[in-house]
Amino acid sequence: MVEYRIDRGGGVPAYVQIVEQTERALRMGTLKVGDKLPTAREVVAATAVNPNTVLRAYRDLEAAGLVELRRGLGTFVTRSLARPGAEDDSPLRAELADWTARARGAGLERADVLALVTAALDAHDQQSRAPQRPGRRTPPAGQPGQPRQSRQSRQPRQQEDA
Repeated sequence: MVEYRIDRGGGVPAYVQIVEQTERALRMGTLKVGDKLPTAREVVAATAVNPNTVLRAYRDLEAAGLVELRRGLGTFVTRSLARPGAEDDSPLRAELADWTARARGAGLERADVLALVTAALDAHDQQSRAPQRPGRRTPPAGQPGQPRQSRQSRQPRQQEDA
C-alpha cells in the first residue's frame, strides 16, 4: 500500500501530490493492478488534508484510467505504469541508489539531486531529438514545405479607389 506525504510548503496542491505519488508507485511497481488504495478517511488521518482533496485526486486518477471506484468496496488499481528496469531488485535501481547515496554523502540536498537528474534527462532528450545527420532537414513525405512569408506579403492588400 502507498503512504502519502504532503509537502505544504512546496506550492503544489495536495491533490496533485496524491496523484503524482500514486503514479510514481504505479511506475515503481509498488502498486499493482488489483491493489486497493487507502480510503479517503485513512489518507485524511495520515496527512490531515481535507477529504474532498483526496476524493478529487482519486477522481483524477479514475479519469486517467488508472483506478476504479467500486462503491462500498474502495478504489482499486486498474492499470500499471511499471516498465522493465524500475523494479525494486533491478540493476538500474541499485545503481541509482548507490549514486544517490554518493550524491547525498557529498553534501547535496534533495533539490540538488533532483536538479542533476533533471539536467541529465534534459540533455539526453535533447540529444535524442537532434537530427542524426548534419545538414538541412527535409519535410516529411506528403507534407511539402511552406515557404516563409515576407513581412510585405503578410500585410493585407489595400484596395485602390477607382
